Order: sequence, then C-alpha cells, then structure tokens
Amino acid sequence: MSVIADKSALELHRATLANGLRVLVVPDPATPVVGVSVHVDVGFRSEPEGRTGFAHLFEHLMFQGSESLEKLEHFRQVQSAGGIFNGSTHQDYTDYFQVLPGAALERALFLESDRLRAPKLTVENLRNQVDVVKEEIRLNVHNRPYGGFPWILLPPVLYDTFPNAHNGYGDFSELEQASLDDAAAFFDTFYAPGNALVTVHGDLSEHGVDGTLALVERHFGDIPARPVPQRPSFAEPAPGAERRQTVADAHAPLPALALGYRVPDPAAEPDAYLAHAMLATVLADGEASRLQRRLVHGGADGAGLVTDVSASNGLMGGPFDARDPDTFTITAVHPAEVSADRVTAAVDEELDRLAEQGPGTEELERQTARWVAALHREDDRVMYRMLGLGARELLYGRAELAVELPGRLAALTGADVAAAAARLRSSGRAVLLVEPAAEPSGEGDA
Repeated sequence: MSVIADKSALELHRATLANGLRVLVVPDPATPVVGVSVHVDVGFRSEPEGRTGFAHLFEHLMFQGSESLEKLEHFRQVQSAGGIFNGSTHQDYTDYFQVLPGAALERALFLESDRLRAPKLTVENLRNQVDVVKEEIRLNVHNRPYGGFPWILLPPVLYDTFPNAHNGYGDFSELEQASLDDAAAFFDTFYAPGNALVTVHGDLSEHGVDGTLALVERHFGDIPARPVPQRPSFAEPAPGAERRQTVADAHAPLPALALGYRVPDPAAEPDAYLAHAMLATVLADGEASRLQRRLVHGGADGAGLVTDVSASNGLMGGPFDARDPDTFTITAVHPAEVSADRVTAAVDEELDRLAEQGPGTEELERQTARWVAALHREDDRVMYRMLGLGARELLYGRAELAVELPGRLAALTGADVAAAAARLRSSGRAVLLVEPAAEPSGEGDA
C-alpha cells in the first residue's frame, strides 16, 4: 500500500491498495461521527447502449444483500448503530455511503467492502429491482408534471452521442430485457477495485490515520484485482446553431421551456467553468437575481412573463460533479398566453447586458456571499463534505477542489461573469419546449 499525505484546509491522506483501490482518509476531530463512502467510476454515461438505466438499476442491486449478509441486514447493521446510509447515480459516478458514530468505523468498512467484493446478484433480486425502478420512473417522470424536465428531455436536443444524449433513468423495455449475465458483466467490468475510491472522513480518534488505513487494508485489501475498464472520452462538438424540440406533457398545467448550453471543461478550464456557475447565480438565485426580478416580479416589460425561473451550471448536482461535457441550463414555466419566444428574448437581453457590462460590484458580492454561505452550511454535515471530497477525488484526482471552492468563487470578477455570458451568447444552444397535452404523450409501460 502506497500512502501520500497532503496538507490543506483539511488534512488529506491518500493511499492505493495492491488491488488498485484508491483510499482517501480525511480526519476531522471536531465531529463525533465518521462517514465512509465508496465512489465507483461508472454513471449514466458509461452504461452500454441498449441498456439505458443500467447504472441506476445496478445501484439498487447493490442494496440487495452481499456475500456475508442477507437482504436488509446491511440496513439493520447501520440503523442499529444510529447511522444513516444511501447511494446515488450520477452522470459519471455512482456513490454508496453511510455515516455512523465514530466507534462504528470498522462496521462501516466491513459493510461497504462486503458488497464491493460480492453483491448478491440473483434473478429474483434483478426482477424485483427492475420493478422498483419502473415504479420510481412512473412516480418521478411519467405521472408527474414536468417529469424528466430538463435532465432527461434536454440532453437529446443538445447532444448527439448515446452517452451524452440518452435517458439515464432507462427505457422500460430495455430494463425488462436486462439479464443476470448483464448484471454480472457490469459488476465485473465497472466494480473492479481499481475503478473505485473509498473515502473515510470524520472522527478517527480511536484508530488514528494509520490505524484507519490499516482497517481499510484489512477489509478491502483481499478483494481480487480485476482489469480496470478504459474510460472513453465523451467529447463531441458543440452545436453550431440553435436546436429546438417540442414535447407534450399530459400532466403539465402550464407551458415550460429549457435552454441548454455547453460549458467549459471543468478539468481544463476550472475558473471559466466556475464563472458560468456564478453566472447562473447572478441570473436566478434569490429574489434579487436578474431573471427573478425581470421575469417573475416584472421589470419595465416583464411583469408576469413566467411563474418560475431557475438557472444551473451542470445538468445534475453542484460544481465539479461531472466531467466534460456538461450543460448550463435555464428553465422557466410560463402562462399559456406568453410565448416561449418572448421569454427567450428576455433571457437573451439579460445575457447580452451581462456580457457588455458584467454584474455590478454590489450585485456580485451579494451573490457570492449567498453561495459561499450555502456551501459552508452544506459542509456542516459530514455526509456532504465526504461526498464532495470523494467525488472530486474520483473525477479529477483533486479532493482539494471541494476545499478550494468558496475561495475560488470569491475570487471571480465581474469580467469573468461577463465573459461567461458572452460565451453563452456566441455558441449554439438547445431550446426544449414543453406543451400541456390533453392526452398522454405515449410514455409509459409500453
């Protein structure tokens, strides 16, 4: 096991086991709990063509028992120790995590290592979890107003390739065709130790850093090494012009629209990428933001244009949550008597104004303060700190990005935000229009 210690605002200790598993240990003596997470380098964009939704389905399968534990025993072990647990699937990774009292660290390591070694993959579990995922899709997409808006519906307008454009929740027919062999092959390929990262963060007073690394070695070190899959590039050319698509929504009470733009590569251009994140905040975060004031509350010509507006740098999650390419989105719900073109024209005018003048000093300071305060509130919880550190370490090899984020945001200037607005206005974009429909649009159990 090779170990590298690095000093920053948090004390970061890195290790790599002989089987390739990467380890990040981050002690925090100020907290009485400890978190353990496993980040696996597979997400929606890595799943095989013809198996849409498989990464998310497999996340469910990882909670159905393991080599040493029957179904639900993992849950009982965490809850009996007073802990919490969960998992989630993202564009480029899947995470599994639990937070428990510091004295239960070894229990957490055993639980996570046992299912990374050998989850219980059976036909019964597979069929059961396919049904669970289908019900989740019905609840969150098919039978919900604006279901899948915009994270499912916008990518196929902005992108052309299967990894970037397909529905990560999954198509019913493809989920139903998933076989046990598919599940076993997916596990063998993507859940190799060398394709994963274990993060331990919090109260390590009982074992110390060296003792914690020894415990990780004890529980994870005997998982056999397997070949690590070659991670493909998901790069594709940005659209050179505007692309439009209209979809019907039988449950939507009002029309809606989503604008999608490509953002800079967060690995190659981190500051330009963050300037787009600050642009999203200036546009739509808080009652004093530009689009809220103009489109919701009304400026000289904007009273009542929309009932809701938001902007986000990143299709899912917060900053640095995905590799390149990623998406800047602006979404709005508007009355039927207001045309989508009128809304997009108002958005374009605000982007042009920002590109020419940038945000005012007081405006930028206010929005920066809002965001930095929100980051600090989120980081009060060990779970969020741990997940942020683990995700950035897996995606970029730099958990420090999580620590640096408030300072990087505070260092952005009005000129940086102006450049981000100009970049959006100079590139092609996707325009997704959602129209209320009297009848279902055809999505469902077919």
